[in-house]
Amino acid sequence: MNTITIEGTLRTGFGKTATRQLRSQELVPGVIYGGAQEVNFAAPVAAFKNLVYTPSFQVAEIKLDGKVYRTILKDLQFDKVTDALLHIDLLELVEDKPVVANIPIKFTGSSKGVKDGGKLVTKINQLKIKTLPKYLTEAIEVPVDDLELNGNIRVEDVKNENFEILNSPRIPIASVVMTRQLKQAEADAPKAAAKGAAAKK
Repeated sequence: MNTITIEGTLRTGFGKTATRQLRSQELVPGVIYGGAQEVNFAAPVAAFKNLVYTPSFQVAEIKLDGKVYRTILKDLQFDKVTDALLHIDLLELVEDKPVVANIPIKFTGSSKGVKDGGKLVTKINQLKIKTLPKYLTEAIEVPVDDLELNGNIRVEDVKNENFEILNSPRIPIASVVMTRQLKQAEADAPKAAAKGAAAKK
């Protein structure tokens, strides 16, 4: 599991004035919850870059006054005008406490349908799972080798004994559709056959 480290400081002041002061110093206020107690902190906006602006799932180790909190990202707030990061919510990972997380899907293998001229279309790019922190993973691998032309892989087709998938079971994850060229070739085939038959007469 990829882990990034963020060094911050515990917050002592609260309210709009204190928050504005933090942001004027290019610090982002945040909260860590889910553990023994809620922890309010602030860290430089640049420190969150590799956690916030990436599609990857990562663990963030937050260092505050000599203590390290292992967390995952839960929520973000951005300024509607400037798009600047305003606030961050993190969930502390507690060993025996299940967590809910959105994990990216990684498709593996080579689809039969694609080999036959189809095109792989992904419907969703992540799954919502419930699991213990030790089973968290950077990606959920979904093999597509057996996916045929006009076939689907659905949520219910993903099997893993270490976590519970919370998405609706019937939602398609990926499918192989016919390309325009393949449709055209199939449409032309009967015409070509008919011409061939007529020529033989």
